[in-house]
Amino acid sequence: MMMVHTMNRESPDNGLDSGKYVRYTPEQVEALERVYTECPKPSSLRRQQLIRECPILSNIEPKQIKVWFQNRRCREKQRKEAARLQTVNRKLNAMNKLLMEENDRLQKQVSHLVYENGHMKHQLHTASGTTTDNSCESVVVSGQQHQQQNSNPQHLQRDANNPAGLLSIAEEALAEFLSKATGTAVDWVQMIGMKPGPDSIGIVAISRNCSGIAARACGLVSLEPMKVAEILKDRPSWLRDCRCVDTLSVIPAGNGGTIELIYTQMYAPTTLAAARDFWTLRYSTCLEDGSYVVCERSLTSATGGPTGPPSSSFVRAEMRPSGFLIRPCEGGGSILHIVDHVDLDAWSVPEVMRPLYESSKILAQKMTVAALRHVRQIAQETSGEVQYGGGRQPAVLRTFSQRLCRGFNDAVNGFVDDGWTPMGSDGAEDITVMINLSPGKFGGAQYGNSFLPSFGSGVLCAKASMLLQNVPPAVLIRFLREHRSEWADYGVDAYAAASLRASPFAVPCARAGGFPSNQVILPLAQTVEHEESLEVVRLEGHAYSPEDMGLARDMYLLQLCSGVDENVVGGCAQLVFAPIDESFADDAPLLPSGFRVIPLEHKSTPNGASANRTLDLASALEGSTRQAGEADPNGCNFRSVITIAFQFTFDNHSRDSVASMARQYVRSIVGSIQRVALAIAPRPGSSISPISVPTSPEALTLVRWISRSYSLHTGAGLFGSDSQPSGDTLLHQLWNHTDAILCCSLKTNASPVFTFANQTGLDMLETTLVALQDIMLDKTLDESGRKALCSEFPKIMQQGYAHLPAGVCASSMGRMVSYEQATVWKVLEDDESNHCLAFMFVNWSFV
Repeated sequence: MMMVHTMNRESPDNGLDSGKYVRYTPEQVEALERVYTECPKPSSLRRQQLIRECPILSNIEPKQIKVWFQNRRCREKQRKEAARLQTVNRKLNAMNKLLMEENDRLQKQVSHLVYENGHMKHQLHTASGTTTDNSCESVVVSGQQHQQQNSNPQHLQRDANNPAGLLSIAEEALAEFLSKATGTAVDWVQMIGMKPGPDSIGIVAISRNCSGIAARACGLVSLEPMKVAEILKDRPSWLRDCRCVDTLSVIPAGNGGTIELIYTQMYAPTTLAAARDFWTLRYSTCLEDGSYVVCERSLTSATGGPTGPPSSSFVRAEMRPSGFLIRPCEGGGSILHIVDHVDLDAWSVPEVMRPLYESSKILAQKMTVAALRHVRQIAQETSGEVQYGGGRQPAVLRTFSQRLCRGFNDAVNGFVDDGWTPMGSDGAEDITVMINLSPGKFGGAQYGNSFLPSFGSGVLCAKASMLLQNVPPAVLIRFLREHRSEWADYGVDAYAAASLRASPFAVPCARAGGFPSNQVILPLAQTVEHEESLEVVRLEGHAYSPEDMGLARDMYLLQLCSGVDENVVGGCAQLVFAPIDESFADDAPLLPSGFRVIPLEHKSTPNGASANRTLDLASALEGSTRQAGEADPNGCNFRSVITIAFQFTFDNHSRDSVASMARQYVRSIVGSIQRVALAIAPRPGSSISPISVPTSPEALTLVRWISRSYSLHTGAGLFGSDSQPSGDTLLHQLWNHTDAILCCSLKTNASPVFTFANQTGLDMLETTLVALQDIMLDKTLDESGRKALCSEFPKIMQQGYAHLPAGVCASSMGRMVSYEQATVWKVLEDDESNHCLAFMFVNWSFV
């Protein structure tokens, strides 16, 4: 019988000889392996039980069994580490190959530029010399030659009935695509912030001085080439702006390839321009080196071929030769090259919006990088590297994200063939309202008849777009996500949630400021690079009055947040949410609403006049060109466009009431965003008035307590004068004080939170009065500031005040703020009882 033996080495303390050999039979090893599969680290009792249950192990001592499991675990760990290192090594080898190829391409590009430079110098030198009449002749000759080169007879009749003609177009597209993907046909410039490496997204470049806009990406993915092709061909699954892809004809080609005639519709990202569509030929084939390529280009009158389907709701855009090249990688996986090159007909959109259609950076983020990220995401999900809690499969969560985006895009675009029709305005043109009486037609029938309860008959959408000045999209969306109470109305949320039940509440009136509700954000999933997160938001219930007790129940939203990384160049930020019920089924109906902020290019202008901070795009498009073109004093005008869309269900009797509520609600949200934008990036010369001074009796009383307590403890006036103001004058002086004055709660059993701040204090914390109450003191001060406050706290409570040294704190947006000194004093009520602590930060500035 063959014997398997191992040598167990244990220290003398364990009672075993260090050189003792233990021989195991194959049957004994099999029995131990079975137990190891179930329990790699059995307890002492389990090992003794194992010896009793398996007579073949009776001649093995328990300590020797223990050592076998230790060795087995060690071997398993070594195997996994070896496999991991082999995978990393394969990635590094593949990335090295990719970088060497990129280096070769850049060398060719440099050689080409050097040649062109020399040729231009020669031409200039020749032009400066003596000319003869022959120059005219040479021009004529060269012109004739050029004409002859470009006047080749038209290719074979290129239509659907002539596969040879279509194959000719396909081969031309393939050659042009490859020259862009691996050659020097386009002058590529590496995109800032995209550093190559084994764990990076890959090499990302954008075009420079190119007709149209173009982007290119190269990267490694741990999927086989045909699987990658299958994923990328399904464009609606990864391109959020893609409405539909219809394959109208499939023609077999050589080498097992295919030619497809494809009609694609794309959503418009805002309400301010028409959607785009493409009529293209897609060619899929294998190359001689084993690579798989899929290239695509538009069929136009210049290329020939059949004419695509017309559509009055879309503007026909052109796709220049684009596609993806997938090369098998040694040891498994693929090297992926992606090229997107389009002309979106920017001249057909309003001038203020043209940067959005002329930016290769935006194209790279929305299409090229999105495709690479999607493939990498699926690759990691397939390998088990990505694990999500809650028992949801990654594909299900990905579907939820797609449905939220698709539903929001449907609302923003309001296509007639989806059933949307415009509703008459109320005299103002700032808000667009549309209704849909057949919601089962759009969103892939995701709204179905089951979505609308017994009372319902349709869906109403109120939407608007604005131009923002100097407001980073990531910062604004992060603020809207974290401070929902700053802009949302609880009664409107309750009405939206009621659409999931058969007995709705009455249509509410949108209240200015609303009744704040606490929100709890429960994360569901994040993409691999954390550029997008899916989460459930629980809104804690409140009741306005006894008759509104039905509102006092928690509500839930499914929410998608993306683009909150401030370091991403050219990326848009988005916050989309939809009410869900507690069951949250995989096929739960969704009616999304939300915000999308898209950056426009930096635009330098000679005009040094100050710009309006937040402009209504509707008025800008009606002729307010001076406002749209104004620049800041630094000569750089950074702009972004925000699109807002909110959807509600209604019945036949409540349509007008819901429309009125929706208009009022979206207008209040627009006002909130203007105030938030002002707080995020305060700037002189703004046309938006500052946050109004709170004039409630409580505010007047608090300000009086703050001023009186400061004088009482320090012996000096808060405003540096002998005559102390009172009433409204006191309130306005404290509100407009040059130093940041903030109050925080004085509690012994909870973390202090801010309760009040003057205008300068709100600017320092980059927040507003409502959102201020979500900010805790210990999250604002840094460690040295907290230590200084703790050491001075007994003095504050005994003497009434203390001075803190210069330090650094953080705003609600995470920006660091330095200050020269902070004074802290105890605010007393009229009966001398402690009310709160007041802070005054002197000479603060953002770091």
